[in-house]
Amino acid sequence: MSLWPIFLVALLIAGFFLYRRQSRLRKRKELLATPLTARQRLVVESLVPIVGRLPQPLRLALEGKINLFLDQVTFRGQNGLEVSEEMRLSIAAQACILIVNSPVWYDTLRNILIYPSAFLTHRGTHDGYVVHENNHATLGESWARGPVILSWDHALQGGLDAEDGHNVVIHEFAHQLDSLTGQANGIPILRKGQAYAGWEKAMLDAYHYHVERVERGGETLIDPYGATNHEEFFAEAIVTFFERPRALRSEEPVLYAQLAELLALDPAQWN
Repeated sequence: MSLWPIFLVALLIAGFFLYRRQSRLRKRKELLATPLTARQRLVVESLVPIVGRLPQPLRLALEGKINLFLDQVTFRGQNGLEVSEEMRLSIAAQACILIVNSPVWYDTLRNILIYPSAFLTHRGTHDGYVVHENNHATLGESWARGPVILSWDHALQGGLDAEDGHNVVIHEFAHQLDSLTGQANGIPILRKGQAYAGWEKAMLDAYHYHVERVERGGETLIDPYGATNHEEFFAEAIVTFFERPRALRSEEPVLYAQLAELLALDPAQWN
């Protein structure tokens, strides 16, 4: 029996998958090079004013990444919420600002669920051999490989106020970055050449100092929720990095330097 038919079939299959891969790469490149429309740009600048502080080259990069993000992700309204283009643009802009100057991408994310406001999650907590079932009001959740779940009221407010130190979208997408290693533990994929030892020391020193201040009841620059564990500290530190960069650089210069290296951004220098 001739092996030619089998060889030809294998060749056709390989060619098909190669064609699909090349098509995806070509589409990705085109989307990254596509600017927003004038109307879309106006929506983003009005709903996410921090975008206006970005240096011009980063603004152009952000617009391309917003287009790629919108092409990849499906937004699903919950509890009767109708998702608008304004909602998609606001959330996409906030999510993409974290990776505007980074090769990292939210590869596995396909769905974002949006509730009108804070939503209830049903969780079990263990107390010895007893499991307590409780409903918790939640502003956002991030699952490894997706989805991300958001309260629109809080996503909107977080985008509009870029200086209050609270941003649920940036917080949840910091968790997405963290989980690209396979688990969310406060150790994301570091920048090429970024030393793990330096990252670990900066994060642990800042985390322990933060926990001590929270336990003493003192005021903290980073949201007190960051004292929960390492992954929540990472997410809240990222929020502070974007929303109160000069204060973070002054109070935690080593941590700021590590975050700036990780994201290849220096928001303390933005206008």
